[in-house]
Amino acid sequence: MTDPVRDEWYPVSLVSQLHHAARDTQLLGEPIRVTLRDGQPLVTASGRALPSQARYGHVWTSLGTPARPLFDIPEADQPGRRLVDVGLVRVKCSPLRAVENFLDIAHFPFVHTDILGAEPHTEVGRYDVAIRDEVDEVWATKVRFYQPQAAKSAEGGITTEYMYRVPAPTVSILYKTCPPRPGEWDVITLFVQPLTETLCEVWPWMALFDDVTPLTDLIHFQQTIFLQDRSILENQQPSLLPLDPGMEIPTRADLTSVAYRRWLKRRGYTYGAQLVAA
Repeated sequence: MTDPVRDEWYPVSLVSQLHHAARDTQLLGEPIRVTLRDGQPLVTASGRALPSQARYGHVWTSLGTPARPLFDIPEADQPGRRLVDVGLVRVKCSPLRAVENFLDIAHFPFVHTDILGAEPHTEVGRYDVAIRDEVDEVWATKVRFYQPQAAKSAEGGITTEYMYRVPAPTVSILYKTCPPRPGEWDVITLFVQPLTETLCEVWPWMALFDDVTPLTDLIHFQQTIFLQDRSILENQQPSLLPLDPGMEIPTRADLTSVAYRRWLKRRGYTYGAQLVAA
């Protein structure tokens, strides 16, 4: 019998971290150990070897038996891109809340002031959202927003175009305007490790066209953005993500969130979610 939560792939470590020491952590409330054996990742839980693989600079594992392969990010293999491991941020929130916040555009001017947004440019224009049944993913396209500094490499404010993709319940991928290379997309991801239903570790990862900015500055820029989000995430109520459409009142800017919640409910993914009003 399949389990929609345990059968997913989850990030549990940076590959580079394991060259120095094993990592003892937890996944879905269960203790696990992550190590390297003969250069390959090995993940165990109570002495049992779990499915594991290394991709996008991270080790991925599952407590169950994944029915699908790990999602593909073709840009990870595109020549000329810098692949950036940002590290991790621990957040006292539902892993689903962390993903949903990453999908939210409307908070840019208020939380990421003078970086990803600024007043009076607060309106979220119309954009398209769909659950693509052929790949079972949520996509938001034609998203445009004015940003004072869209990326570390950007010089001055620009209207940035976005696409959002949710290929797995605890993963979100952002494609955005690449300032130094028009016609290409920068790729910024959020890989979320659910420690428990109300505690997670977030592993941002990027695939960029940027040959100028020092690596430390790229990492610091992205960590600054997420740390600005952390206080908001840790104070959201209810702490679990409501899946009942009547529990929170959405606006036009929340179309991606609405689709994400509907998709989670359809998949039966309820870890970190609240199904009915308390």
